[in-house]
Amino acid sequence: MRRPSIRSLAGGAAGSAAGVIGGIGLTALSAAGAPALGPRVAVEGGHVPPVLTLPGEAVRLRYAIVCNPRDDGEPCDGSGEVYVRAGQNGPFQRLALKRGADSRDGRYLVDLPASIAGSERGFSYYAVMRDNSTGDTVTLPSGGAAAPERSLPLRHAVAIGLAAHAFGQTRKPDARAVSAAWGSRVGDAGLAGSRELGFVGPSAFDVDGAGRVTPLDQVNGRAQRWNGGHAAAIPLHVSAGLADFAVEPDGSLDVLEPPDRLTTAPVLRSFRPDGSAKWTQRLADRTWAKLGVGPSGPVVQQQPSEQWRPVADHGLALGRAMQAARGRTGKRLANGRELIVERRDDAELRIAEVAGDAVVRSWRITGSTPLGEVQLVEPLGSHVVVVTKTYTDTRSEYVVLVLDHTGVSQRFSIEPHEWAESAPLAGFRLAGSSLYQLGSAPAGAFVDRFDLEVER
Repeated sequence: MRRPSIRSLAGGAAGSAAGVIGGIGLTALSAAGAPALGPRVAVEGGHVPPVLTLPGEAVRLRYAIVCNPRDDGEPCDGSGEVYVRAGQNGPFQRLALKRGADSRDGRYLVDLPASIAGSERGFSYYAVMRDNSTGDTVTLPSGGAAAPERSLPLRHAVAIGLAAHAFGQTRKPDARAVSAAWGSRVGDAGLAGSRELGFVGPSAFDVDGAGRVTPLDQVNGRAQRWNGGHAAAIPLHVSAGLADFAVEPDGSLDVLEPPDRLTTAPVLRSFRPDGSAKWTQRLADRTWAKLGVGPSGPVVQQQPSEQWRPVADHGLALGRAMQAARGRTGKRLANGRELIVERRDDAELRIAEVAGDAVVRSWRITGSTPLGEVQLVEPLGSHVVVVTKTYTDTRSEYVVLVLDHTGVSQRFSIEPHEWAESAPLAGFRLAGSSLYQLGSAPAGAFVDRFDLEVER
């Protein structure tokens, strides 16, 4: 069973990761592995931003700083400061980070004054951390004052309390859109790995406006577009790593790849509908949580900045500095609004739809059974669809919630079919009024469809 990590979220502090999903700062760092070993280690930082706060809630910002070991054997001679302000514009106030005794959630911390933490306009901030032994610094988020972290208050959130989860009562799919045996022929799905180390199958998939399902079959170096039970292969020059994948409205294919032995940084590769390469662009940050498509092109939830950032604008790739300068806490929607998601501890989700700097509507979901990674949070007409994992020490299932202005209008559970590994937050897609799930079993890979009882 894949256990949730703290960064398994779908937006900002949502656990980005997992994002948003523990060892808060250190988990963010571990997403792409520890810094490279050697005589010199560049300073790195990690932070989980509190993007949605409740009235009267105290705010402590915690950071992890990783740099060169000290001469006395201590892990790091680090320091830093946070630049914070009430609201989303105006001058910043400098607050020094203190070194705390507890490193679980980040050893360096600062408590925000109540006048800032309780501002009706929320607050915004960024941090500069340094290795005192070398003078090297790192800024989080990397856009600094141009694109700081934003936190907004939840003053009228719809409260939703989930009872203890009843495992074993999962919903059957309405249809199986893709069924592929393991293999390399057209219509098959590639499989790599071993019983000892685990297997890897298609790492991600997407569904276009016409309902055609396209899994990324990176093991066989291709995508396969399925329509009416038949597959058409599209050759792609990609690595065999666990990548995320998206199909743009014009048919362009985007593949978000992790670092490998040839490419030391994560890159987004864009392909034309026939699979020919358009461009390759390195991300502004060191790693990523999730790929999506925004109004003007592909967007990536990048880490450790924990922001959604555009990587292209109407077909033109954006450089790293431009990505960082355009970072946003939430994922931008077609109507210009944003969806912001935060996972608090292991039993609370906070979700807000935001217009500009104002929360338009919001939900606070608490669960009696722990909640893990947030796979999907997407609008569906006047509703919002949420897919999150719930788990115990021995079992896990996905919970689907359809939210409206009163709370939950529809709820059901889905079996996690994860025999072969895929990208951590790429298991579900919403297209039309249907939810699609990527799954795998010893016989092959598949995509199931669940129709939602929602009027768009």
